[in-house]
Amino acid sequence: MTSTVKVAAIQMNCFMDGKEKNLKLAGKLIDCAGTEGAALIVLPEFFSTAYRVEERDYELSEIIPGPTTDWMHNYCKKHNTFLIGAIIERDICDGVMYDTAVLVGPNGYIGKYRKVCLWGTEVLRFKSGSDYPVFDLGFAKVGIQICYEVGFPEGARILAQKGANLLAYTSAFGLKRTYVWDIATRARALENGVFVIDSNRYGLEKGETDFAGKSRIVNPQGTVLCEATEENEVIIAEINMDEVSEQRLALPYLRDYKKKLFVEKLSE
Repeated sequence: MTSTVKVAAIQMNCFMDGKEKNLKLAGKLIDCAGTEGAALIVLPEFFSTAYRVEERDYELSEIIPGPTTDWMHNYCKKHNTFLIGAIIERDICDGVMYDTAVLVGPNGYIGKYRKVCLWGTEVLRFKSGSDYPVFDLGFAKVGIQICYEVGFPEGARILAQKGANLLAYTSAFGLKRTYVWDIATRARALENGVFVIDSNRYGLEKGETDFAGKSRIVNPQGTVLCEATEENEVIIAEINMDEVSEQRLALPYLRDYKKKLFVEKLSE
């Protein structure tokens, strides 16, 4: 199996007045990435609903799998690709909701990741997740994180130690903290020796929540391979997964990680 694969991140400015417009826009961008042969495409956080919809969370939420994962599946079949994006999940315990990233492939819904570290007032909207799954896509073992979690090295490290060699971040990261995004997206790649795909929102919601854009793809050395600059844009990079083992041998953070000692010291 070839170790070289194309991956993509989608940057988009969402509409506040319904899923149909957002899905239509996202579909066009997915088509662009799929036509170029991207094997994995990452969408922003709440790409189908917009982010500042707190008063409509329940109305816009879905059981997973559900309508949006079915919609994603159609594009995965069309382009023989995998899609990752975060939506508002309604739990089977009605009234409980999560900020949840879903992974869908050519054969349908694969799995989900519920955001563990919630940002600001998200704690009033959603319940926190408690698991860190890794998904084997054949060409890569993928771990998923959501937005604010890019600033937490622990989640990325757990995923790397569970076998992930590519991390996907589906985000609605704020413009005011662009300095965090610039450093953290590269740091998570470098310290774990993984490729990182960061898909972020663009634009302004409710006149006060401004998103940073700067969607990017980063290699295991922490080098930004490509970065989005436009409102609605697709970025694509051809990556060689052999670079993961090469970087981990050159800079053996995972080999030298003192897990037992660190856990003991943190519990003191």
